[in-house]
Amino acid sequence: MADVAREAGVSGQTVSRVANGKSNVDEATRERVLAAMRRVGYRPNSAARALRNGRFRSIGVIISALSTFGNSRTLDAVSSAVAEEGFSIILMPVSRPSQGEVSGAFSRLNEQAVDGVIILIEQHQLDQSEIELPHGLPVVVIDAGGRRDHASVDFDQAAGAIAATRHLLDLGHETVWHIAGPPESYAAERRRNSWRATLEEAGREVPPPLTGDWSPRSGYEHGVRLAGDPAVTAVFAANDQMALGLLRALHEKARAVPKEVSVVGFDDMDEAAHFWPPLTTVRQSFDEVGKRAVATLLAEIANGDEAVAISVPTELIVRASTAPRHSRP
Repeated sequence: MADVAREAGVSGQTVSRVANGKSNVDEATRERVLAAMRRVGYRPNSAARALRNGRFRSIGVIISALSTFGNSRTLDAVSSAVAEEGFSIILMPVSRPSQGEVSGAFSRLNEQAVDGVIILIEQHQLDQSEIELPHGLPVVVIDAGGRRDHASVDFDQAAGAIAATRHLLDLGHETVWHIAGPPESYAAERRRNSWRATLEEAGREVPPPLTGDWSPRSGYEHGVRLAGDPAVTAVFAANDQMALGLLRALHEKARAVPKEVSVVGFDDMDEAAHFWPPLTTVRQSFDEVGKRAVATLLAEIANGDEAVAISVPTELIVRASTAPRHSRP
């Protein structure tokens, strides 16, 4: 740092401010210091800085099912929010959410010196206390189900599913069929339960839910069955990808959407507006969940804030895949 200070013609304190990302340095001076760092080959020593101030400026993320749309979008949002705060991220995937794998992931993150951990595991084991989360590190759980011993951030899944189901009932459909997500998923369970409760509250028949695995293929396979039943006039799919497979099956079986069958999805993935027809769906703000999770974790790291449960609103986006039932001949 002394070499950088001499090279840039500034004080050691100014070099320290630049190295630590402080904002109280004018831009011209900052650029001069950064140029000097490059010339002398200076690299800030994060380990030494952590020993000095007790912070590693690094966040661990334990995640399962990285390939699913919701998890990948949420991870992207968390990564962006972490970067904006000047922290780095260490990703620790687990192949299945067992006690051993999650505890092992915590141990490995401790070895790599993180300030806190965000957990993105949607399976039920986490909620049913089959997995005991180690203490000693600040933790925020995303999609946390009923846990309250750690801070949690989640979408208002119930409100989104209620809005989707009521939308179809308000269009005059006698009932709504449902292609659900996998049984081990928190999100799928809350969407399925809210769909059922909405139909029961309205005094409507509750068709047996069809269980998919979030993939377009499973939506297509269930769609082939639904398309062959003329009584089916409205379907709520638990995510947009299964809705996409459903739309293909309906098209192949010559069941016009929305003239004969109305379809609603969930997520509002970028492609949903470009399905044919454009898909009515429930929008989830993954960016907002990522920002809230990171802000909550950093507050816990800095101030020891107590566990909170944050619910991020969802929004029904109406497009051309739904229409009033009475408009059909």
